[in-house]
Amino acid sequence: METTDHDKVLDRREIAAALLRALERRHEVLDVIVESKDRGDAVAKLASLLDTDEFCAEAVLNLPFRRLTQAERKKIREELDDLDAVLQWTTAARPYATGAHFRLRPISHSAADTALFKQRCADQLGDDSDEQVESERQRGNELMDDESGMWLVAEDLSGDEPKAIGFAFGELTGNEVEVRIWVHPEFRKQGYGTATLKQARSELAAYFPGSTLIVRAPA
Repeated sequence: METTDHDKVLDRREIAAALLRALERRHEVLDVIVESKDRGDAVAKLASLLDTDEFCAEAVLNLPFRRLTQAERKKIREELDDLDAVLQWTTAARPYATGAHFRLRPISHSAADTALFKQRCADQLGDDSDEQVESERQRGNELMDDESGMWLVAEDLSGDEPKAIGFAFGELTGNEVEVRIWVHPEFRKQGYGTATLKQARSELAAYFPGSTLIVRAPA
């Protein structure tokens, strides 16, 4: 799957930051691991302990013992400093970019999903008429029924109730899955786009195993 260098740097930064937090709380981390039922349970508990996503928690779980030395911890800290210098912004500026407390779910016919999709049609197509919205939804339904597409709603779970902030669209063409995302204008430039792409990588890879994911222009 294609992704920007900026996203790769951000991913690496979040891993480095999670590793440092884990090393600072190494006794708690070890307790969590040895008390976990299996690998999946350990990853979930580490993500909660370190306030990170499961992608970074996996990196913590895979950390070899040789990296626990003071010299190795110093290298990780220096790497984090270097990555911060490269990034134009960090998660302090765009707090939702890590993808923590975030999920994608299949689009539904609920009033809330329909209203959000109507806003997407107005923003991207310049037409939010009932006819246009229904035509687009029908196309999506046909793709999903044919198992050649998956339309997902992106939700922020950090509040008391899930907050829908946009969509991820995956559509299969040959052996490639074209991935497009759309974030509501109110929630842009906060990191939601990066979070949506992160989740889309794993979600759409599961829906379309063996396919190549290609990120296209916003949908």
